[in-house]
Amino acid sequence: MSKSKSKGAKKAAKKKESDKAAKAVKAVKVSKATKGSGKGASKSKASKRGSSKAEPLASAPAALAAPNVYDVPVDVEPVDKELLPAEPISSVLRVRRGFVLADFDPESTPGFDEGRKEGEKALEAFAPEIGEWQERLFAETKGGGKRSLLIVLQGLDSAGKGGIVRHVMTNCDPAGIKATAFKAPTEEERQHDFLWRVRKALPGPGQIGVFDRSHYEDVLITKVRKLVPAGEITKRYAVINAFEREVIDSGTEILKVFMYISRDEQKARLMERLDRPDKRFKYTPGDTDNRAYWDDYMKAFQVMLARTSTVAAPWYVIPANNKWYARYAVQQLILEKLRAMSPDWPVPDYDIEVEKARLADS
Repeated sequence: MSKSKSKGAKKAAKKKESDKAAKAVKAVKVSKATKGSGKGASKSKASKRGSSKAEPLASAPAALAAPNVYDVPVDVEPVDKELLPAEPISSVLRVRRGFVLADFDPESTPGFDEGRKEGEKALEAFAPEIGEWQERLFAETKGGGKRSLLIVLQGLDSAGKGGIVRHVMTNCDPAGIKATAFKAPTEEERQHDFLWRVRKALPGPGQIGVFDRSHYEDVLITKVRKLVPAGEITKRYAVINAFEREVIDSGTEILKVFMYISRDEQKARLMERLDRPDKRFKYTPGDTDNRAYWDDYMKAFQVMLARTSTVAAPWYVIPANNKWYARYAVQQLILEKLRAMSPDWPVPDYDIEVEKARLADS
């Protein structure tokens, strides 16, 4: 190809890409609700994918997002209106000042009264959207993006933490998920500060990290079993808040979920594990031992929620006696977070038409 033809091809390619971008921006303006989360979204067909309160598109890329993206709507099928929450799940489950855990009903289903059948249908219907957002988040790193999402799952034994990954993240690429289950610290981990092992487990750019238990164990079991002086526990709340602020500033959004079940529900689930050969591997005698400390754990959870539910990283308490609702609620919280982050397909740094021509001639 001659130099003049090469220049002409590049000019034509740039014009074509410019026209595509203009069309994409126009499409976004028509379908803003696809990336929002709300009632305003219901004004367009694409809005059925949102929840009940629309958020405006950002006028400039979020910090640490890919700087040059196509800005196109999510390509998923609309979800039936009855499968949407009555109001954003984040608004009904967020821990605010004055929250009292003892007044919260673990049997309730705030924001969604359609029942188990519809809840399970919704879980399946929204799965493709989570899958696309996750792929976009990963793709963003190819255009210079450095963002990620960390989901912190906290709760007592059998609260349903493990089921979240299996049932909520079904459409996600496993390569983009970094799941960590925190057990009792190893000998090596004990030689470091309590956040050392947590830092090592943080998701990298483009990943969704999932913590099954977390750094909060260091203000829960250590407090209940008196493994650490009370004064040290008190200091850790502030240390955790500062740590999470640092993580967010580095580009990782944090979603903190407390799975709350009743004492009777826990007993029933643990008994089922003992009754079923395929569930016994999940049970340890320590699960029953811990039930003797139930009231102490409830007090520790109350303090944890009060001291570490911040503006930047609030807690959401999930009534988890009904597994279908717990999964639906966490799914909606993840969707709200990903819609707000709104990762997008990056514009490549090569000339597409030139590469097509090269490929055709190869």
